[in-house]
This record gives sequence, structure tokens and C-alpha cells, in this order.
Amino acid sequence: MHIFVDADACPVVGIVEEIAEKYNIPTTLLCDTNHILYSDYSEVIVVGAGADAVDYKLISICHKGDVVVTQDYGVAAMALGKGAYAIHQSGKWYTNENIDQMLMERHLNKKARRSSHKNHIRGPRKRTEEDDVRFAQSFEKLVAGFKDNHTCKIENYGGK
Repeated sequence: MHIFVDADACPVVGIVEEIAEKYNIPTTLLCDTNHILYSDYSEVIVVGAGADAVDYKLISICHKGDVVVTQDYGVAAMALGKGAYAIHQSGKWYTNENIDQMLMERHLNKKARRSSHKNHIRGPRKRTEEDDVRFAQSFEKLVAGFKDNHTCKIENYGGK
């Protein structure tokens, strides 16, 4: 198992690295040239700043059984298609059962934004300590499932 993080502006990199190091799991952070990262634990791969360059690189190097941390539903869908596991920075696991609905909601929201005459859309709410705790618990449950059972069963996951 290997952990890959879509690390451009990812608020949980530190949590991922802490848990990965605890379980001795190799980790790679991917970012573009606009978000240079340094790490004492993880390998850092910096790719060009082209549109979706990080996403395509991540998908090209992840394999079945790996874990992908991303807030991008498209990246999550491609990771699932390769047999990898994917988790959102909120702690929600992407699964084959929920990804289609998430992609459809993203599409409908984008369509609604395009048809709206409003140009200003409020961004996400400020991240809280509770958000970090929720992610850490969910991520550790995913990782520990691999270490304890050599495989992780999504259907056993009880998180959000």
C-alpha cells in the first residue's frame, strides 16, 4: 500500500503524514509549481502548473490497493476505477456506491452556477479542529484496516 495526496492546498497533509508514519506507510505528496511543499517523511513530486497536471500524474502512478487523499471527485472516480481507495479531506470515503451521485451533484451545481447571474459564490466554510479530528479518525480507520486485515472492507466503514 502507498498513500498519494493531491496536495495542492490540501489542509490535511500533516495529519496524513503523521498517521502514515505511525503505520510505516510510504507516502507521496503531489503538487504543482504554484504550491511547492517540503516534507521530512513523504516523497514530494512537483509537476507543471498545467490544468489537472497533478491529477493526471497522481492517477498514472497509483495502483490497486493504494489510498488517494483528494477533494476532487473526478480524481476519486479515476482512483476507484484503478482499484485504489479514496478519501476526501472531510473524512468521507469515496466508494463505487456513492461516486456517481457525487459526480452528478457536482455537474448539476456547476450547471446552476453557469446559469446564475451571480458572479460571487461563497466558498467553503472555515476548517475547524473538529474537521481535522473527523478526518484523522476516518483516515486512521482506513489505514488500520489494511494493517490489521491486509485488506480494507469499505462496507465495514461506519463514517460519514
